[in-house]
Amino acid sequence: MADLIIAFPKLDDAKNLRKLLVRNGYDVNMVCDSGAQIVGAVNELDGGIIISGYKFSDMHYSEINDYLPKGFNMLLLASPAKLADCDLDGIVSLAMPFKVQDLLNTLEMMMVQYNRWKKKQKKKPKARSENDRKVITTAKELLMERNQMTEDEAHHYIQKLSMDSGTNMVETAEMILELNGKEWEL
Repeated sequence: MADLIIAFPKLDDAKNLRKLLVRNGYDVNMVCDSGAQIVGAVNELDGGIIISGYKFSDMHYSEINDYLPKGFNMLLLASPAKLADCDLDGIVSLAMPFKVQDLLNTLEMMMVQYNRWKKKQKKKPKARSENDRKVITTAKELLMERNQMTEDEAHHYIQKLSMDSGTNMVETAEMILELNGKEWEL
């Protein structure tokens, strides 16, 4: 489940909303009453949803949204008049006063969207460091030189060895270089 932060200029409003969400099965990580608290909180978490009011003593909702790192979404709660004046690009909004069920449905939709995003992030291969790319490239060059392989063939060979041995491609490339007595630069 996504981390939840509730932020309103009046701390009592935020606490009341937290009670409502906790009664309906949500875990709320933090309650804030300033933009600075929100920015500090999101930098300690991996991702989640900020349920936010329109304007704080130190920041406007749009400034807070600009500070949000990847993996965070905002649910803006404000009057219909204020929402009409907002640039809601990438922000989910709900007009106040709202029905509890509308809030819960909106939050559930955002949770589903967050979980899909999180799942996609886990499936993405991690970016290799420059050093790791050099090791793989050196191993491919060695295979191309000694075994007259094309670059594609050498790459597929390393991939297959990696899968067969249950190691990652960098470890496999290092093994190829070690077995062939070739030193690589770190």
